[in-house]
Amino acid sequence: MHNFKELKIWQEGMELAKSVYKVTANFPPNEKYGLTSQINRASVSIPSNIAEGAGRNSDKEFLQYLNIALGSAFELETQLILAQAFGFINDSVLAELVTQLQKIQKMINGFKDRLRKEKS
Repeated sequence: MHNFKELKIWQEGMELAKSVYKVTANFPPNEKYGLTSQINRASVSIPSNIAEGAGRNSDKEFLQYLNIALGSAFELETQLILAQAFGFINDSVLAELVTQLQKIQKMINGFKDRLRKEKS
């Protein structure tokens, strides 16, 4: 088991979720149960799955949760692109969030590689 609070990928995921919540607070009220909710859930899913995987008994299980977190990161990226297309966020906000997301995506992939090598 890993202490998820000490994992840089978890810490970065938490920062991203906070950034996302600040941005979606300005979305139109009629999107509260639509894209706003989807985006917020996807952002929370990233650090949540990292934490859940860290608490599992094996690296194999941890890898599965890291894959889910990575999937949520790509889902979130798609939803943010849609939010920009609908005019809910501007280009610079999208670029800032996507930069954070891509950093996390790379970190997750790197961590997965490290876990696989340790298993071998």
